[in-house]
Amino acid sequence: MIQFKNVAKIYKPETVALKNVSLRIRPGEFVSIVGQSGTGKTTLARLVIAEEKVSKGRIIVGGWDITDIKQSEIPTLRRQIGVVFQDFKLLQKKTVYENVAFALEVAGAPAAKIRSIVPQALKIVNLEDKAYRFPNQLSGGEQQRVVIARSLVHRPKIILADEPTGNLDSINVQEIIDLLLKINKFGTTVVLVTHNRDIVNSLRKRVITLESGQVISDQEGGKYLL
Repeated sequence: MIQFKNVAKIYKPETVALKNVSLRIRPGEFVSIVGQSGTGKTTLARLVIAEEKVSKGRIIVGGWDITDIKQSEIPTLRRQIGVVFQDFKLLQKKTVYENVAFALEVAGAPAAKIRSIVPQALKIVNLEDKAYRFPNQLSGGEQQRVVIARSLVHRPKIILADEPTGNLDSINVQEIIDLLLKINKFGTTVVLVTHNRDIVNSLRKRVITLESGQVISDQEGGKYLL
């Protein structure tokens, strides 16, 4: 589903964020990408969604070589990858329903499709009863569930969650992880970028560890090593 072939990312003049990274994530996997701050985790995530371009190597997502992706093709790629951010990025003047619907509206989805899909997405994240509240009326965990619902509306093949629990307390952290596991059981590939040792160790899923921009460990049923 995701393949990196000898990928390097260098920021001018000479900051090496990733160095000769090769990895393959299979369809339907749940993989944690871990490492300390500054090890290249976020750079790797940005490369997957074509927010950054590689300096060397190739990246393939869902059979599509996105190494030299055109700007006009990026929206098509991002409809196949649901992204969950740490800082929510919700529109404060729109309701929960409107925030989720907006992801479909900007893609030109017809009104009938929006009316069908948004309630389904809200049901998956258990927020049907909060559809007409605004973000500032929700807890941090509820806001993150809105973000996850928004990420699901295009029925993506991949969910990329970049530090999704970074702003949450322990109870809400577990709710979000349980939700990502639930989505993974639907067959969606989940890539979790995190530095939360407790989460990674409790998952007992595959763990890819980065250090100084390189993969130093790749273990099935792995643990947080650093």
